[in-house]
Amino acid sequence: MASGQQGPNAPGAAADPAVAVTAGSSGRESAAAKALDPCLRQLAEISAGKGRWGAGDLGSLREVAAAAAGRGAPLTALITEYLDSACRVWADLPDACREESVEGLAAVASAHLRAVADATVALTEGYETAFRAAIRGEEATRREFVDDLLEGRTNLGRLAERAERFGLRLLGPHTVAVARAANLFGAGDPATRYVEEALITRFSVRDVLTTTKDGLLVCVSSGEGTDVCEAFATAVGNAVGDQYQVAISRPRRGPGGIVRSHQEARSTLDLAVQLSLPARVVHASDVLVFQVLGRDRAAITDLVATVLGGLEQARGGPQPLLDTLTAYFASGCLNTATARRLGMSVRTIAYRLSRIRQLTGHDPTDPDQRYILQTAALGARLLDWPSHPLQSAD
Repeated sequence: MASGQQGPNAPGAAADPAVAVTAGSSGRESAAAKALDPCLRQLAEISAGKGRWGAGDLGSLREVAAAAAGRGAPLTALITEYLDSACRVWADLPDACREESVEGLAAVASAHLRAVADATVALTEGYETAFRAAIRGEEATRREFVDDLLEGRTNLGRLAERAERFGLRLLGPHTVAVARAANLFGAGDPATRYVEEALITRFSVRDVLTTTKDGLLVCVSSGEGTDVCEAFATAVGNAVGDQYQVAISRPRRGPGGIVRSHQEARSTLDLAVQLSLPARVVHASDVLVFQVLGRDRAAITDLVATVLGGLEQARGGPQPLLDTLTAYFASGCLNTATARRLGMSVRTIAYRLSRIRQLTGHDPTDPDQRYILQTAALGARLLDWPSHPLQSAD
């Protein structure tokens, strides 16, 4: 110490504890240290006066912590800086505090420790509140981007710029997979986190985007292959068990292609449910014929009524003969394979096919007439006929 200067513990030193803290804290250049300096002066006064923080003082500490969170400073660094400074405050308390009785000194120490504890809690609360707010803001921004991406609600150029922030490249083809489970998927729930972590572990974050929408789990992957989508389906199965179904779109290019692929995947998933398809993973390319038929409901209704309407005259209704017709086409139009599939005799299958020819006027064994019957049978599945009566387009 330079000659003629008085230290905080020297005879005649200023009794104001804030002077001691200012002297003890000089030379510290960190943003956290500078922001904490006023709080440390207040801590010195509280300790010397055996008082407590006021509500406004604690609010100021929370603001300091919130500012630190905004700068990206770790909470541990902030608390460490404060506790180190609190130790210096104690060491720099005026001699008057140390010359008190044992009881008085104990009261000073108690006030100091209590103030340090309260300040630590306030700093932690302020930091965590600001951090949670930042996370919610980031989640809201990501949700807005995802909605715009999947629904095509914004300028494509602007969308591509925003995609870079989330590590997604919109150039080239993309494939979309959509999963439905017994329980709705939600952002941040265990099943969603499991699938996200499984994909991130295996693939680059620039090649895959996983999100939730309307209770479904959506995966957007770059490239024309389905490796990511297949891994997505496997992860979904591991996360939720047996009660799930995944639909995978065909790959399309650009941000607009993602919108179309998302729509196709969702419509494929709805179609799989409507047709009671048993497969866990359904590719859009495998159900294109149903999508084509479904685009003109009036026409397919008329086709089913015209071609298969006669089956309603059958004893027991049209369903047994329609099931036989569906199994016959699925078995390659082979009576033996159809009988095996349905657990019936070959004679029974032959009789039913003959009965279908009599009631509809179309012979399923005739290659020229087979296509009409098969298309009508597909339309019946799409319309859920005969469980639901056909609605006339007139």
